[in-house]
Amino acid sequence: MLPGSHALPMNAPSDAVLHSPQLLADAFSEFISASATLESSYRDLQREVAHLSVELSERNADLTRSLEENDRMRATLQQMIDSMPCGVLVLDAAETIVTINPEARRLLGRTSVGAKTLRDLSEITHIDFETLVTASERDNEVCLTTSCKKRWLAIGRRELNGALARATATAAPLQSIWILRDVTPYKQAEQERENARRATTLAEISTILAHEIRNPLASLELFAGLIAEDRGETEQWVANLRAGIRTLSGTVNNVLSLNGDGRRRMTPIDLLSCVESGVEFVEPIAQQAGVGLQFSPAVSQATVNGNEDAIRQIMLNLISNAIRHTPVGGTVAVIAKTELRHGTTRGVVTVRDDGCGIPDDTLAHIFEPGFSGSGETPGLGLAVCQRLMKQHRGEIHVASRVGEGTEFELEFPAI
Repeated sequence: MLPGSHALPMNAPSDAVLHSPQLLADAFSEFISASATLESSYRDLQREVAHLSVELSERNADLTRSLEENDRMRATLQQMIDSMPCGVLVLDAAETIVTINPEARRLLGRTSVGAKTLRDLSEITHIDFETLVTASERDNEVCLTTSCKKRWLAIGRRELNGALARATATAAPLQSIWILRDVTPYKQAEQERENARRATTLAEISTILAHEIRNPLASLELFAGLIAEDRGETEQWVANLRAGIRTLSGTVNNVLSLNGDGRRRMTPIDLLSCVESGVEFVEPIAQQAGVGLQFSPAVSQATVNGNEDAIRQIMLNLISNAIRHTPVGGTVAVIAKTELRHGTTRGVVTVRDDGCGIPDDTLAHIFEPGFSGSGETPGLGLAVCQRLMKQHRGEIHVASRVGEGTEFELEFPAI
């Protein structure tokens, strides 16, 4: 060892250690920089947390206000439903009653309070609600019989879709809403109108019968007296008597046909036989009026779906009307045939006279009940003919020229 030198320990640092202060300074500088960055990020995070806290607080406040508004709206809606003048019944998808307002309970009865489902309500009220389910918007009318009176309800069902169906606090969405209305006053008014109509009809019938029967009855009484005296002209008086009786029969049948329910039993019948029978029935009336009556069948048979009495009544009315407007010595011709029209076979009956004819201004009204061109008849015969032809799914046509005569044509679907 040289003099003046110092011995180094065995674990003395290398040259890098001699420069460690610089490394420490650099490391500390990086630490300071990282700390500043971290502190800046922390401040940014604090600001973001504060911002989110404010935003969350605002959204919570908005949600609270929205819930409160929904509660107010729900309460208002419930008040509106409870105060509605009609019954309201709301069901969910399981047909459980979600809402039933006081008016619905009143209409359905106090016992409906215990109903939880639509089936319960059907059993309690004896209204088969399931049969009232329909795709149409038309209400169904049902009658409830209580201990004191009958009550008529109009019940309609509407399906709920979209947001309205989901606007409920229950687990299941709403499915339908039922509207119930008390239509008892309308039913009573309708019944009163029907009673008034029947009373008016009876009054009109009484007037018609009194007018139409008075004169024939007087003639019948006269002819009966002459027959009793037996002055040698009994045959002619009997013919007149028969004519009067058949005129009265036609009048009564017209009144019944015009004011009846229109339901007649239709069966396959021979049209020619019915027409011939009708012509024979009117023969005494033609003889009394001095008018010739001819029947000319162009075929041997024509089968239609109809009612024999109704067809005879049509022939009585048409031929009697033709006789009434034909002068003494004139002729009324009845022709029956079959024709192919519009691709189908039709039974066609024509009643033609050579009388005075019908003016154009009158022709448009002859089928109206109560219209009479001469004012001498109650105006029922042709109206009854048109109604009976509709019941036979047939048609009636008329053609007339003043001074030349009138022709009525009947078309029946042949089978």
